[in-house]
Amino acid sequence: MTYLGRIFPSLIGGAKITLLLFVITLVLSIPLGIILSWGLRSHFKLLRWLLSGYVWLMRGTPLLLQLIFIFYGLPTIGVVFERFTAAIVAFTLNYAAYFAEIFRGGLQAVSQSQREAAVVLGLNKLQSFRFIVWPQVLKIVLPSIGNEVINLVKDSSLVYVLGIGDLLRAGNVATARDVTLLPLLMVGIIYLIMTAVLTYIQSKIERRFSYYE
Repeated sequence: MTYLGRIFPSLIGGAKITLLLFVITLVLSIPLGIILSWGLRSHFKLLRWLLSGYVWLMRGTPLLLQLIFIFYGLPTIGVVFERFTAAIVAFTLNYAAYFAEIFRGGLQAVSQSQREAAVVLGLNKLQSFRFIVWPQVLKIVLPSIGNEVINLVKDSSLVYVLGIGDLLRAGNVATARDVTLLPLLMVGIIYLIMTAVLTYIQSKIERRFSYYE
């Protein structure tokens, strides 16, 4: 217990970095994903082609490679980011692509007949989207969004490649220094706690939107 008390502050400090990366990525990538999803359904073929290429690139290459490219590769052409900023850029661009596909699928799943029903009710396009389309889209995409959110917590451990002092790095440092696996066990427990909390929140939100069944 004495040893745990000694390493716990460093693990909590690493967990704070992990959670900060998690929150900022969500705040940036979800709105960007919604915007991209509209672009993917645009009537302009060139825009659809460009955005489809972006989504294909982000989803088709490893996030770890994207992190390395942004932090270590871009400086060769004069684009330099701080370590944490590079991580935010990579995670936001990557997860926005996934969220874009999720929201695109949700928008596509709302049938044209439901949209036409909104017109019959006398709703304009904005009202139709707000009261008819958007609630149904949210209900459709929530399980997929929840899965990506949980994946984001685990993917955040990839920032070790940039030397950022996240939760996993804090555990690795303690393990290498003290020659014991206990810090990594604690890291695993903290990750499990975070994912359990997110899973609980997801279930509550999904039950809230079951109203739209």
